[in-house]
Amino acid sequence: MTTNFTKRSIYLIIIFVLVFLVIVGIIAYGLNYYYSNKNITPTSTPPVDNVLIKVSNPLPNQEIQSPIVVRGQARGYWFFEATFPIKLLDENGNVLVQTYAQAQGDWMTENFVPFESVLTFSVNKNQKGTLVLEKDNPSGLAENAKEIRIPVNLIADKQQMKAVKLYYYNSNLDRDGTGNILCSRNGLVAVNRQIPITNTPIQDTINLLISGNLTSAEKAQGITTEYPLQGFKLTAASLNGSVLTLTFNDPNNKTGGGSCRVGILWFQIEATAKQFAGVSSVKFAPEGLFQP
Repeated sequence: MTTNFTKRSIYLIIIFVLVFLVIVGIIAYGLNYYYSNKNITPTSTPPVDNVLIKVSNPLPNQEIQSPIVVRGQARGYWFFEATFPIKLLDENGNVLVQTYAQAQGDWMTENFVPFESVLTFSVNKNQKGTLVLEKDNPSGLAENAKEIRIPVNLIADKQQMKAVKLYYYNSNLDRDGTGNILCSRNGLVAVNRQIPITNTPIQDTINLLISGNLTSAEKAQGITTEYPLQGFKLTAASLNGSVLTLTFNDPNNKTGGGSCRVGILWFQIEATAKQFAGVSSVKFAPEGLFQP
């Protein structure tokens, strides 16, 4: 009697265990089927690697001459409005040229986007230099600032050079008796520069002006400029009689603003252009440029 009861208990336990395992298996299968077929929208994830920018030209310690085409790829969030700042420093850390690199594709992505920038510079001797590519940081916050620095070897210009003047602004020279800034041509200050002798001296000089490169000594004298303006480029120059028409591209409307600001931007280009023989007046195209 006891033996039969024990056997019956064992059979019941085995049956219970089997039933339990079957139930667990059914539940697991159901959950797997549900999650494997549920329509879940994937969330965007950051790139696996932390490389944000790659430069293909120039390479570290490469010898470069003017003009140099800087090329590479950067993650979309290295740009802002399809550009980011780029500058070239001489052996003493002075800025030789400062401008923007332009995205060569859709920058509204976290993937790599090709970029390109042409840098024109002049040095009177071979020397070490540094190419600086900065992540565009519209917030101005230090924690969002990033840059890479590439050491390069700058090769001195062998071209014949021409002396030109670039007109910038010093507000200390442009005030009334009570100290108010007048925003007039009285504040214009000429700085001396050298450009290679080419067939396009006016374009070359205006391009140098809007690159906005002031030396530390010039800044210490109170000379200032808002150039370069993001995306602002000279695309054509035409002299008809004594009237020079300069055509610019301003995709980000950086030439607009208050009358004082746009007037000074206008005066700088106008005065720089008028140093050339035969130029008596300057017009801008399109007509919407430099409007308050």
